[in-house]
Amino acid sequence: MTNSRDESIAFREALLKSEHLRIRIVLGAIIAAFLLRTIRGITLGGGRENLVSWLMMLGLLSLFVTYEFVMLRAVNRAIQRVRELGNWIWLSNIILETLLPALAVAFLSSASIDPIYRPLANPAGLAFFVFIILSTLRLNPALCRLSGVTAAVSYLAAAAYLGWRPSISGGTSLLSPQKAVFGYATALIIAGFVAGVVAGEIRKQVDAALREAEMRRQVDRLEHDLEVARSIQQSLLPRTMPQIEGFEIAGWNQPADQTGGDYYDWQLLADGKVVVALADVTGHGIGPALLAAVCRAYARANFRAGNGLFDAMEQINAALADDIGEGRFVTFVAAVCAPGCPRVELLSAGHGPLFLYVLKQDSFKEMGAQGLPLGIVAKLVSEPPQILELNKGDLLVLATDGFFEWANSQGELFGPKRLEEVIRISKEKQPREIISALYQATIAFSGGTKQQDDLTVVIIKRA
Repeated sequence: MTNSRDESIAFREALLKSEHLRIRIVLGAIIAAFLLRTIRGITLGGGRENLVSWLMMLGLLSLFVTYEFVMLRAVNRAIQRVRELGNWIWLSNIILETLLPALAVAFLSSASIDPIYRPLANPAGLAFFVFIILSTLRLNPALCRLSGVTAAVSYLAAAAYLGWRPSISGGTSLLSPQKAVFGYATALIIAGFVAGVVAGEIRKQVDAALREAEMRRQVDRLEHDLEVARSIQQSLLPRTMPQIEGFEIAGWNQPADQTGGDYYDWQLLADGKVVVALADVTGHGIGPALLAAVCRAYARANFRAGNGLFDAMEQINAALADDIGEGRFVTFVAAVCAPGCPRVELLSAGHGPLFLYVLKQDSFKEMGAQGLPLGIVAKLVSEPPQILELNKGDLLVLATDGFFEWANSQGELFGPKRLEEVIRISKEKQPREIISALYQATIAFSGGTKQQDDLTVVIIKRA
């Protein structure tokens, strides 16, 4: 008897497999009992009475074994078709299995024993307890209790057939056959209820194990999907550095999870210029990663169309505002470099601080955003792009706040000043080497604390 609404398919399958095991144990116990009875009969002899008893036992067990094989086949079919057995099958199985030892007590007891003692002297009565113990494998407390009750009723019926009658007289000794038979039946009921408690605990453990296994499978599937998403996202990042006269450019990204909300990109325009973009979507994980991919697609389409920097940003913002929900936005910065020209056109929508290192003065200029992040309102709210004049050795650093906000074990943030110090020390190196130095410095400062936010940086160096 099961409640299919409250059970998973995996649990029902486990229940059927447990029943399959229980039936096989029952069959093994029956065969073992028959062999022991045969060996005992051969050893002790007994003549015609023993032969008749053996033949009766053989016939009874043959019928019962046939029934158990039919039951075993039904369970196998239910496992293969992933369906449960009907309640009537469970009930009939309990009744028929408790009937076996009852029939053995009633008809296979030794004739040499006084009839009133036969229910107590026949070892077949112990089979009731075997069936009750094995009922725990049904993983159903109610069926275990029912098994104990039906065993008691069957036993009392067999005892009544042999002449037992309940004692009405209060003066009967507790050790009398009348009281002993009733006590034995009571013990069977108690055993059924104890088996129910055990079955309930086993059921809880099996259910918990199956839930844990299912959760582990779901986590594995999720991790696989995230790994696929990560590989796709990483494939969208530039694979080679842009070649543009007068500039050296490098970028790097490392998400906090399998996927992240940061990205960087560069794109060669029709007029020979290169536009370098960096974006940071709020949050990190699969959602921001999808939004970052959408933002990249919009940016590439609008920059390729030949729109000016401000016009392109307006179009990107309008498209994102239509797509993203409330509470989501994208900080976005783009820089346009022209071959052989020292001027860089820069426009930041909510992204900052940005860093310009001037080699001749050995100083930094921190720049804030010129407008609101993308996606907040349909119309871009921003000042015009600013024009930066880069001389040889000057560095323009575009980085996300994953660097600045990485805290060590004392809660101290890495901060912009430490970033500036690393840039200053590494100013003679190539951009990709400066990025490596910046990451190593951040790791050393963190002291082993976990990365909490995505890390993305692009460095443009005037060659």
